[in-house]
Amino acid sequence: MKILITSGASERSAALADHLTREHEVRLTERAPVNSAHNFVQCALGHDRATNLLTSGMDVILHAVDPLAGEDVSAQIDAATRCTYNLLLAAAEEDVPLVILLSTLELMADYPAAYRVSETWRPLPHTQPPTLSKHLAEQVCREFARERKLRVVVLRLGEASDATVFEAVDSALTSVEDWAITHVGEIER
Repeated sequence: MKILITSGASERSAALADHLTREHEVRLTERAPVNSAHNFVQCALGHDRATNLLTSGMDVILHAVDPLAGEDVSAQIDAATRCTYNLLLAAAEEDVPLVILLSTLELMADYPAAYRVSETWRPLPHTQPPTLSKHLAEQVCREFARERKLRVVVLRLGEASDATVFEAVDSALTSVEDWAITHVGEIER
């Protein structure tokens, strides 16, 4: 498979690229320059041809929505909403069949610890990034899935080992659902 991983500057994206490169062709992208041992393409994720070229030929987009170092709240929210929308629109236009969104289990942290929260429960996002940003990115992805423009798997990551995250991503790569949410790990409290 050809897999595009966003937020190429983040440690998690780099670790996922290392893992996925063993069996797949991986490309990293970021809105700013990044030194990487992997195939890297800088892209602002604007509503332009560059974003379409970035997604062209990909089988999967692994969208991490991680903020850049020093990015202010407004820029983080813009990246989670406008840039996610532009990325998914380009993916739909380029016939990318699957998007995997890396979200956060922090969306569920305000439920009492004694509750057994599942994927069907409504998120309770905080009003500050990065939690709010991840929630907004989920909403953008959900609308693309509802319109059947893309299949989307949301992995809400909590306290989990890299091996557990890798296993969840590997499983998501074979998903055939139009919209799915999976909780990975434990809620950080």
